[in-house]
Amino acid sequence: MTAVGMRRIAAAAALAAVSAAVAAGGADSGGAVAGPQIDPAPAAVSAGLAHSSDPVRAAEYWIDDYGIRDAWKTTRGKGVKIAIIDTGIGKGPAEFEGAVVGGTDVSGLGSADGRTPVGSADSDHGSWVASLAAARGAGKGKGMIGVAPDAELLSISVGFGSSATTPFTDQIAEAMRWAVDNGADVINLSLTTNRPDWDESWDDAFLHAFDNDVVVVVAAGNRGAGTTRVGAPATIPGVLTVAGVDRQGRASVEASTQGITLGVAAPSEELVGVSADGRVVDWRGTSGAAPIVAGVVALVRAAHPDLDAANVINRIVETARLDSGKTSLLYGHGLVDAKRAVSATVERVDENPMGSLSEWIRVFRRAASQPSDEPSVGPVDIPSLPPAEPPTAAGSPLLPTPDTIRYGTLPLIVVTVPAILIGLGVTAAVRRIRSARSSGASSS
Repeated sequence: MTAVGMRRIAAAAALAAVSAAVAAGGADSGGAVAGPQIDPAPAAVSAGLAHSSDPVRAAEYWIDDYGIRDAWKTTRGKGVKIAIIDTGIGKGPAEFEGAVVGGTDVSGLGSADGRTPVGSADSDHGSWVASLAAARGAGKGKGMIGVAPDAELLSISVGFGSSATTPFTDQIAEAMRWAVDNGADVINLSLTTNRPDWDESWDDAFLHAFDNDVVVVVAAGNRGAGTTRVGAPATIPGVLTVAGVDRQGRASVEASTQGITLGVAAPSEELVGVSADGRVVDWRGTSGAAPIVAGVVALVRAAHPDLDAANVINRIVETARLDSGKTSLLYGHGLVDAKRAVSATVERVDENPMGSLSEWIRVFRRAASQPSDEPSVGPVDIPSLPPAEPPTAAGSPLLPTPDTIRYGTLPLIVVTVPAILIGLGVTAAVRRIRSARSSGASSS
């Protein structure tokens, strides 16, 4: 497993319940969403008036600064589906005309097609996110354009906070499965739980995505909203977590957080987004940085349809730009570079550089081991024991038995008789010697 994968395993704790909040805004105790900072008269759009006949296009500085326009010379994301799991993509804006090809609602609050934005304070959030990923403009070179304008969108509406009738963890699990089963190549999650652990139901949901070759892009969360550390789903091994930077490429103090699970960084300040009613607003947050990267992922998948999800992610992180002196705790592998991600030569890998969820589950969930193979050798025949000898009738202990004669009396006779004979011979010899000596003494 890669070093990043091991850090992800270390970062994620044991099972716990989670409460959700959109990454741009954070959550209160009930899980309600506080929307990202917006400006009804966008400063970024207003600034663009001096530079272009279309101020919205001029405000999208990331199109040129992050190599996206150069990447369009190769592909604009055609044939790739991006699932936006958020508050729903509005039907009205021209920028989404023909882009949204399917959707559903998992909150119990929206419409069956996922196109009715849900939430009292954050209903436009899903439309803003989608516009950054794959808006198609309003025609004649005007209107907001996304990073992958030829990609298709899936709109999956979720509800945050106490207004939702379905628990948030269940909504995300269902949304993930629906996205995968309906052809998503990329899933964007611009939300955070503000805690590193996640509900166990997410194990299967995210594994379903990884097993079906889907790239999952997740926002890191925002320090300005009280997120001091990266929270789930950004801590789940295998996802591509996105940090946020300002227009100068510096880690955003307000609109980003830090952590060891970061993959790459992208713009999270001075962003523009299309609301459900067609208004263009100025906003900020890693909720916007994530769909920019999701769009780049779509460009890579379109340019390299032979690459699996692990190698798509590897191209993104290996071609990112990390200036000297910058730490991976704030920037991950560096600032995303769409041109290099699409065109650079990158060696293939066998593992997802962002870690393995299945390995994490094996280690931390104590998953049951696979049953061992059945033995291939048959049973061994063991010969039966000989029958026991029949018991003998009990006799008097004073009378000899065959065993006492065989093992006691006979050996004793064999040893004792020779000894007695030798003793008698020695005695006789001694007597003869003494007798001879006595005769000799008398004659002298």
